[in-house]
Amino acid sequence: MIDTHAHIDDEQYQDDLDAFIRSQQAQGVEHIIVPGVDANNIEAVWNVCQRYPDFLSPAIGLHPENIRDDWQSQLETLHRALCIVHRQPRHYCAIGEIGLDYHFDTTYKEQQKEALRQQLSWAVEYDLPAILHVRDATEDALTILNEYTHSPRLRGVMHCWSGSEEVARQIIDMGLYLGIGGIIAFKNCKLREHLSSIPLERLLLETDAPYMAPVPHRGERNESAWIRYVMEELSQVYHVPVDEIERITSANAQSLFFPL
Repeated sequence: MIDTHAHIDDEQYQDDLDAFIRSQQAQGVEHIIVPGVDANNIEAVWNVCQRYPDFLSPAIGLHPENIRDDWQSQLETLHRALCIVHRQPRHYCAIGEIGLDYHFDTTYKEQQKEALRQQLSWAVEYDLPAILHVRDATEDALTILNEYTHSPRLRGVMHCWSGSEEVARQIIDMGLYLGIGGIIAFKNCKLREHLSSIPLERLLLETDAPYMAPVPHRGERNESAWIRYVMEELSQVYHVPVDEIERITSANAQSLFFPL
């Protein structure tokens, strides 16, 4: 199992981090991608991944909810860190978590769009996948992504996907993946219906840990090993064994984040 999105730098893990990592490995987790969210957590993400370099891989980006008046200086700090680290043998595996989020506040709507464009340009320049967070902003996000479809280097994943089949098809037609997490196990979730015609080869597994724990662990600190509940749901959707879900999605993650 490869968890393509978990915030292992979060303070909720720090008191028992070594035991937590050993537990995930013992339960079959092979690797975890740790996304960044702003300039303030560059060091935390990098340091936790360097403690377990064969198990955790860092990403770097400015989350749309963290875009405020200082967004330009944050981007400058992030870009400097990206440039420095990218020259090292072990570097960032993705640009993210980036995107658009109009759910709570649209005050910085235009700044979010400009920040997304700049960070997608980094993804293309450094040949890195983008980890995309889009909430209540699908139309604007697709418009911006379409500006980059001319580049064969544009690749990435739509994190925490829960949208319609129609939009899912637009996303995979761009060559992007859909990140499927614990929400698929929520009661009355329609995602199972929307995925039925989407190829398994375009799906990745994720948790968004420590958030979004699946049933039967709602309200608990999420963990990567609970991806197995996501795989069980996908096994029912696609009518294939759980181990086949694991094999295909792990190969997808390897292809996107660690291409040969």
